[in-house]
Amino acid sequence: MVFVHLQSFLKVEESVMLLSIFCLFIVIVAVQFLYYIVVFGKFSFAKHQTVTPKRVPISVIVCAKNEEENVRTLIPLLVEQNYPQFEIVLIDDASSDNTLEVFEEFEKLHSNIKLVKVENNEAFWGNKKYALTLGIKAAKNEYLLFTDADCVPNSKEWITTMSSQFTAEKTIVLGYGAYEKIAGSFLNKIIRFETLLSATQYFSWAKLGKPYMGVGRNLAYKREEFFKVRGFMDHMKVRSGDDDLFINQAAEAKNTTVCYVPESFTYSKPKTSFKDWFTQKRRHVSTAKHYKIFDQNQLGIFYTSQLLFLILPIVLLAFQYQWIAVISIIGFRYIFAWITMGFAAGKLKEKDVMYWFPIIEIVLIVTQLNVFITNTFSKPVHWK
Repeated sequence: MVFVHLQSFLKVEESVMLLSIFCLFIVIVAVQFLYYIVVFGKFSFAKHQTVTPKRVPISVIVCAKNEEENVRTLIPLLVEQNYPQFEIVLIDDASSDNTLEVFEEFEKLHSNIKLVKVENNEAFWGNKKYALTLGIKAAKNEYLLFTDADCVPNSKEWITTMSSQFTAEKTIVLGYGAYEKIAGSFLNKIIRFETLLSATQYFSWAKLGKPYMGVGRNLAYKREEFFKVRGFMDHMKVRSGDDDLFINQAAEAKNTTVCYVPESFTYSKPKTSFKDWFTQKRRHVSTAKHYKIFDQNQLGIFYTSQLLFLILPIVLLAFQYQWIAVISIIGFRYIFAWITMGFAAGKLKEKDVMYWFPIIEIVLIVTQLNVFITNTFSKPVHWK
């Protein structure tokens, strides 16, 4: 008799537990719906941008450390930009290869190239933010456009399209820094989907009036915004974050806009091994703990909901609990997420990665959890 009562009690407990998990699963999908449709939809379903050239004088700033081969490719593409008035500020951050020599060669050939030579400073040893600060101060124009040494602009209209979004009020422009496609590489698809998802997030929140990050591969702002927040001083000791931590501090609803016309994109060479990509992700994720509390929370809620969406239905289906409803909810979630990200992928020219969406998403969720655990026990390596 006691055994029968115990069995009945355990069944009741199991039913209560599974009901609780099922209810939590519904809440998680509702949270995902709010993110994908309400938040991300702000960018995904937005109209295509039009470009009205402003023709304000621009200083293009490139900071390089041991990038000899990359800058040989980049500088000619910058020089050929179809823009009436711009200079190129090349910052050599104490390179040990021939980067400085390459810069000097181009400086002799082009009058609109300005070279900034950075020597190692004991207080800011190997700190990219120190080198960038010197370049920003050396620039002659108030409007600054940034890219990395391993990037290339997507067109000769890169400066035109990025600067076109400046207005009297909008003095920070967030651009899209894409990664080159590598045929037959699944890792490349993962990297490009993650970049797509990240851009959809920061573009959407910027459109909602809560900008929280940008990427140094493609970023523009007026110099006064830099000095308003004392440059990088408040996070100088954090080796990463010359782009996202600065934007997190300086960007507001009234001063920030986005640019996503294809001519404004930049492209970088992606990592080709999982180990290198994982190390890169560790660096990027390590800066998020320095974001404003609201931004940390909204990112945390999103990624937690991603993880729970992966775990909870596995538990429910393992017990065959309301399996028809569970599968229907899973299908509903994938439909609205696929539609939202599909529209975003169309805008950012990344449609091919969407064919692999469910698989890539699972890989990213597991990788994100692994990054969090790894960063908890060891610090990532930063600027070269």
